[in-house]
Amino acid sequence: MTDTILPASQPGRVAENPLVNKSRVFIVDDHTMFREGLRQLIDSDPKLKVCGDAADASTALAAITELNPDVVLVDISLGGTSGIDLTKSIKAQFEELPVLVVSMHDESLYAERALRAGAMGYVMKHEPAKTMKAAIYKVLGGDMYLSEKMASSVINRLMRGQPETDKTPIETLSDRELEVFRMLGQGKGVRIIAEDLGVTIPTVNSFRHRIKDKLGLKTSTEVMLHAIQWVREEPA
Repeated sequence: MTDTILPASQPGRVAENPLVNKSRVFIVDDHTMFREGLRQLIDSDPKLKVCGDAADASTALAAITELNPDVVLVDISLGGTSGIDLTKSIKAQFEELPVLVVSMHDESLYAERALRAGAMGYVMKHEPAKTMKAAIYKVLGGDMYLSEKMASSVINRLMRGQPETDKTPIETLSDRELEVFRMLGQGKGVRIIAEDLGVTIPTVNSFRHRIKDKLGLKTSTEVMLHAIQWVREEPA
């Protein structure tokens, strides 16, 4: 007597759920086209699945609580806050949840800031698909992902230590000062920056004053012009 093989639709056999063994990825980016492109890339992988996405920090935090993803991909520039601040919030609420920062902004300036905020890695948006997937798998496995160039820079800096005199003026800015500096370079006024960051106008002016001092500039106009030039020339 031969064994009878039951089709999945018949009682007695449980059909396999193709999503059971897939790692769930959540995307936070304020550009719809990039979110959709990244979703297609991730969903094309047999072991990954996008479980949700968001364009801003508050929506992201609520969705992460509900969806319980295995990894979160976060952009640096978000409406209302920065990806650095969002990463800090995610790690404060979900300590074991790995975060991978995916950004167009120069890793030499932002990668270490992202790591200090709690991210497990930093990958540039212009990297090929295989690099993006490799970064996701790396942080899912509990390892850190950085480009070879950036990894060498971080290791060397940690091994020898870096005095403040070795830093460029831009690198001496705090995370929030750098965020304000970028917004100024994007042409945003003090009132708009205050609204976006949820702080008062005097607070933004205080940040601007500290930026002026750290960059060795004389006036607020010089800060604005310097910021605009920096945003235009920043490597992508």
